[in-house]
Amino acid sequence: MKNLTKCRLAFVVAAAMGIAGCGSDGKDGEDGAPGEPGPGPTPPVVEASEVTNVEFISHMVEEGQVTLEFEITDEEGLLINGLENAAVYLAAKTEDGIQRSRDGSVGGSASASDEGATLTMLDDGRYEFVAPMAAVQADTEGLIRLQVGGGDSIASSPYIIVNKPEMTHTTTTETCYSCHVDYATSDIKHSGYVALNTDGEVDFVGGCMVCHNNVARDVDSEGNSLNTGGYAKNTMQKLGHINHQKFEKDFTPTNCYTCHAEPVINTSIAGNGCSDCHTTDSASAQFIMANSDFDAREFHVKSEKIGIDERQVIRAEHSTTLSAVYMNDTGAYCTDLSLFKGEEQLSIETLYADGTLTYASTYLHGYHNESIVGRESRSYEESYNSDGSKTFCHSTLDLQTPQIMASSRVTFNHGEDASYDGVSFTSYSPVAELADLNVVSDYDRRHAVTTDSCTTCHNNETNYHKNGSYVEGGLDCVACHNNGQDRNAVGSAPGFGPMVHSMHWGIGNELSGAKQDEDGNNVPNSADSLNADNCVSCHAEGIDLSAIPNQYMRAKAFNTDENGDPDTTKMASPITANCFACHDSASALSHMEQNGGEIDAEVVTDWYTQPTAESCATCHDTGKSFGIDKFHNFER
Repeated sequence: MKNLTKCRLAFVVAAAMGIAGCGSDGKDGEDGAPGEPGPGPTPPVVEASEVTNVEFISHMVEEGQVTLEFEITDEEGLLINGLENAAVYLAAKTEDGIQRSRDGSVGGSASASDEGATLTMLDDGRYEFVAPMAAVQADTEGLIRLQVGGGDSIASSPYIIVNKPEMTHTTTTETCYSCHVDYATSDIKHSGYVALNTDGEVDFVGGCMVCHNNVARDVDSEGNSLNTGGYAKNTMQKLGHINHQKFEKDFTPTNCYTCHAEPVINTSIAGNGCSDCHTTDSASAQFIMANSDFDAREFHVKSEKIGIDERQVIRAEHSTTLSAVYMNDTGAYCTDLSLFKGEEQLSIETLYADGTLTYASTYLHGYHNESIVGRESRSYEESYNSDGSKTFCHSTLDLQTPQIMASSRVTFNHGEDASYDGVSFTSYSPVAELADLNVVSDYDRRHAVTTDSCTTCHNNETNYHKNGSYVEGGLDCVACHNNGQDRNAVGSAPGFGPMVHSMHWGIGNELSGAKQDEDGNNVPNSADSLNADNCVSCHAEGIDLSAIPNQYMRAKAFNTDENGDPDTTKMASPITANCFACHDSASALSHMEQNGGEIDAEVVTDWYTQPTAESCATCHDTGKSFGIDKFHNFER
């Protein structure tokens, strides 16, 4: 027996009645002459849908009403008849910005069931909706949102922005979606209200502003909400300016460029946006001379208190290099660190002496299979050279790995704590063969995150700490948080990847910010409220599990001593270490271990050359039946 969907069933029934697919045959012509062509087959229609698509045709704003014309189709592109439900919302553009009052005194809204509203089918699948709105005039400009469908038969369409005045907002879907990736698919509040434009593209901010206008909902003297003013208590600018100040680490709300892709021009300090942070009677408001000639973004970035501009200049103008490791006359292993401003080499010694620099040092590493596998030496002797460079020499090596290399950190003094607030530069030297230091190759490391992954949120140009610069997707962090150092990584796992996963969405989330509530409980950081499965925020080019080197990482033990601290140094298999950082339940760990994963294996000699037994990629690589792309989003 054949299974027929509702729409196909409707077509079959109609065909059986001799009315579907049959238009006029055309008129017979005279003998020897062709006949006139008929109008062709009548396309099938349906009266139910699981998905309702809307093709917007036109709208007209008149005194007291808004008229819209549109066509609707189902999930297979078939025209839908029998529509009974539609709703339209108009937030008017006023001198105070976008505004829609609940009592209908500004803007308005209407459903097809409202008195005076009409929903007329003009042709198969094509409708005219006349929506009464008492406050609307023929010259009213407004943000107009449409939704159709709903009920037992025809599915609700997405919200659609069918009209939006110029410069309604200066933020964009792209800037919001840098963090709130695919908000509509999340479980975050109001995710179902995400709107599309008439081209089917997400209009995130426009959709929000239909309710979260530039004007707040009025309250009475006792703080009770009224139906006048705007629609919602939280204006759009309050959501952006106030509710986004609570990131706990290295985020600066006054770095306006993070959200405002377009120039922000305010002509009054009492106007929308400014007054949320600068009350008109405050001292801070007195020195802000808002006018139509300057972009408010620049004013905030160049604030002396924040210093974003100064840090950006330092980072743009300077760079460092590090020579390959070589042996000096005494048999020590040395590397030369150089600092440049543009092409000009600077004197590290001079800048250290006058306080411009607070740190300039190097680390010597073992290296294997494009991975840093540990510190070869921690003690060194340093000296300055006439060309301005600084030399570091290590007399002994601890690991004797076949390949060695160095990393460096140079920190410019900036802020109260230069190790954290300063601007740091990290360089990686070429890789040298220990048996013959003259055999040199380029340093390389598989780094699967995008350049701006970190700086999208960590926007103030500081360092997490020490050399932890957020630029280049946190590549500088690898100098310390690599495969070869058994750091606890905020209670989760070793290495750069597991650390980042844990600190944002895993067990380390409540530890990384070190904030506490009134009862002394650790407060999760802001990433906790974002979609952890939206990996595209960092991994814009996807993840290839098969490309991850099959070699162990050093780790703190999963098992702990009586004080709750990791009791011994262990090894972990790489995919398990990354996945367990978020999927940290006992059942998840059991699944990983059953398939060869380890997080607390005993350390063996030359551990970094030993292959692991984990087989995660067999089932979970991208494209596989249970691939990570089936459960995590890697596409925008």
